[in-house]
Amino acid sequence: MKKLPNINTQYMLDFLTGLLEIPSPTGLTQAAIDYTEKALREFSFLEISRTRKGALVALWPGDMSDAPRGLTAHVDTLGAMVKEIKSNGRLKLTKIGGFPWNTVEGEGCTVFTRDGEKVRGSFLLTMASAHVYGNKVGDTKREDDNVEVRLDARTISVDETRELGIEVGDFVTFDPRVEVTNGFVRSRHLDDKACVANILAAVKAFDDAGLKPAQTTIILISNYEEVGHGASTGFPADMTELVTVDMAAVGEGQTSDEFHATLCVKDSGGPYHHGLNQKLRNLADQYEIPYKVDIYPYYGSDGEAFWRAGGDVAVSLIGPGVDASHNYERTHTEALVATTQWIMAYLLAQ
Repeated sequence: MKKLPNINTQYMLDFLTGLLEIPSPTGLTQAAIDYTEKALREFSFLEISRTRKGALVALWPGDMSDAPRGLTAHVDTLGAMVKEIKSNGRLKLTKIGGFPWNTVEGEGCTVFTRDGEKVRGSFLLTMASAHVYGNKVGDTKREDDNVEVRLDARTISVDETRELGIEVGDFVTFDPRVEVTNGFVRSRHLDDKACVANILAAVKAFDDAGLKPAQTTIILISNYEEVGHGASTGFPADMTELVTVDMAAVGEGQTSDEFHATLCVKDSGGPYHHGLNQKLRNLADQYEIPYKVDIYPYYGSDGEAFWRAGGDVAVSLIGPGVDASHNYERTHTEALVATTQWIMAYLLAQ
């Protein structure tokens, strides 16, 4: 069996938990990008820049540069914005990204005002009390008009809420509730911060071992994936391959689980590149990396965004199995390690 560099698992988990604690819904990602850039700048061999959209790009010189490769993961997450200040002072929201409201019902949240203030609240059904509304609590459809943010401030009117600095268009983030226990990591927004941590852990492992990638590699940490155009730009024209690193969906009818990395061969946008998929499967076999192969019917990726923008490269998608995706998510360290190993095997491949 071929050997890969050792992974500093604690480094990976520390970076991941720190990133998970930083709110970063699509459109409000600068703090998460700053955090990731600071970590990448610890590696002097990386050439760091940002796109005009605010994505983070790291150029990693390799032993060769005749066929540059790409890696991408995203820091932007699901979230919401204030759609309306209601007559009772509470907030009606509009979603950022694809998720049903019931997946965040009862969650704590924060409103980010234009002036930089943070106002806490809870996301609730408008008829939340069973003692008042009886069966309506269970029977009411969770849709825009029936859910709201109850602010932790003394307000019962539009004017009182506006006095807090809150206006239409302010971002709203949902608490991640990060916990690492018994090898599991559970938190909102493991999609896709887990995979950003995988890439960072791979870079560190190469640095610790004094290794370079076989080919010059462009790392793009995107910030608009959840709305469909994250990695549509930012890569050089001579790039030949792109491995997208994003979470694998776990559930009934899927082969993915929380203890393996997964190769997604097809999702809502169609099949990924067969030749690159075969290359990745062969590498996983050579290095004895535990992996699954799966298909996700309700899923899209940054690799597809690059393809749709005209990217003329082979694209594949790998990532750790994540249970309850776009909900209160969970994965296991074994899946994170396997995904990091797969990234490293790809980086070493001729």
